[in-house]
This record gives sequence, structure tokens and C-alpha cells, in this order.
Amino acid sequence: MTVLIPRGKFLSQKEIQMMKMCRIVIAALVMTGLLLGLSGCIKQEGPAERAGRKIDKTVEKSGQQIEKAGKKMQEEAEGK
Repeated sequence: MTVLIPRGKFLSQKEIQMMKMCRIVIAALVMTGLLLGLSGCIKQEGPAERAGRKIDKTVEKSGQQIEKAGKKMQEEAEGK
């Protein structure tokens, strides 16, 4: 089977197979590049980020406890 390209040149079967193979290889390289690029976008937590989140939670809980204690003190002061 031969294929006519715009310049009027006929391609042999080997040339057609080579072109198909090149397209497949190029498509595979593009997909690999996209996958590698997207994998770099995934958020990965390190130990410092986990520790920071724990500190944030602890500070938030402490703040809530301080608010409760302040309200309790205010209620006792108003009750006397």
C-alpha cells in the first residue's frame, strides 16, 4: 500500500510504518511528560507541615479553653 503525500511523492510500506512508529513514540513521550508534570502538582506533606498543623490545632483548642475559663470567671464575678 502506498500513500500520496502533498508533494506527489509516494511512500513505501516501510516508510508508512516508520511514520506510525514515530507518532506513537512522540505520543508516549508527550503523555509521559504530562504525567510527570501533573505528579509534581500533587500536594505532598512533609514532617514540618504535619507539625505545623498539629500546632495550629493545639493553639485553637487552647484558645477555646481560655475563652471558656474567661466566661466562667465573668459569670462568677457577676453572680457575687
